[in-house]
Amino acid sequence: MKRELTCSEAINEATAQCMEKDKSVFIIGEGVPDPKAIFGTTKGLMEKFGPERVMDMPISENALTGACVGAALKGLRPIITHQRIDFLLLPMDQIINSAAKWNYVFAGKKGVPIVIRTVIGRGWGQGAQHSQNIQALFAHIPGLKVVMPSTAYDAKGLLIESIKDNNPVLFIEHRWVHMLRSYVPEEMYTIPFGKANIVTEGTDITIVSSSYMTLEARKAIKYLKESGISAELIDLRTLKPLDTKTIINSVKKTGRLLVIDSGYYTGGFAGEIISQISENALSYLKVAPQRITLPDIPTPTSRALTKHYYPTYKDIISQAHQMLEKPEKEINKLLEAEESKNTIHDAPDKSFTGPF
Repeated sequence: MKRELTCSEAINEATAQCMEKDKSVFIIGEGVPDPKAIFGTTKGLMEKFGPERVMDMPISENALTGACVGAALKGLRPIITHQRIDFLLLPMDQIINSAAKWNYVFAGKKGVPIVIRTVIGRGWGQGAQHSQNIQALFAHIPGLKVVMPSTAYDAKGLLIESIKDNNPVLFIEHRWVHMLRSYVPEEMYTIPFGKANIVTEGTDITIVSSSYMTLEARKAIKYLKESGISAELIDLRTLKPLDTKTIINSVKKTGRLLVIDSGYYTGGFAGEIISQISENALSYLKVAPQRITLPDIPTPTSRALTKHYYPTYKDIISQAHQMLEKPEKEINKLLEAEESKNTIHDAPDKSFTGPF
């Protein structure tokens, strides 16, 4: 029987294995030794490696990120955690003007091997300042790699790859992915950056997604199949570098492209993907490519508003039907049945006990 772990457990195991193998690796961040251990991702690390390598930090994101950049330049491999990506707005100067630039400024002779772990997502009425999905902002910066796993298997392999990298990596976790289980090997392994995963193969439409939106896309594909629509789902794994080749090859086969992103519409990463595919595979497209994103509105706090704010599998189903010019009447019956179930709007399931 294959061993399964949650995404949190996989991140924890990857961190511990890297720290065991390489004494230069340490972890620091707000809540790292806390009992909740950042969704369990740092559980037991303090007991195993001690306070010199597993550290809490004051609420001073700019200073501590800068300190970690300095530590990386002196030969250490820091993992710094920020419990929300919103907090990365404070150390932007350290990340963009120091960490991302160093390797270029010094002709590739010196890198900054730092992993910046951070959390995006939704739920529990966290509102405009604590629920942003601004990954596109960082993917815009030369010198930064941007990683967004959707499974426990990918989380472990991509985190180990991130820690081994000699330049800065932004490792973005969606809070609703942490409790998902999947097969994870016990031994160390890596997943290369810039290699997307073809989750399901199909012939009618290419759906491209990342992180939690891959889960919504998986759910949509089940219903699309009921309508006779064969969808190919590509999970990006990394935004930067982007595996454009896999997307192009898929579009050549399907002739249709639908991009799902948890970020905003204007200037979002979905638009970047559409732009690159339009530049390189326009003649293969049968209809105009489409995107499903957040609206250009700050995240509301009220449940009554968030219910209509976040895109779901239903939006994917509807857009796919429109692109293939298929009626939605039959699928609507299935969606109505799903809607009648006792679901929780602002949490992924009943086991989710809070935003931390």
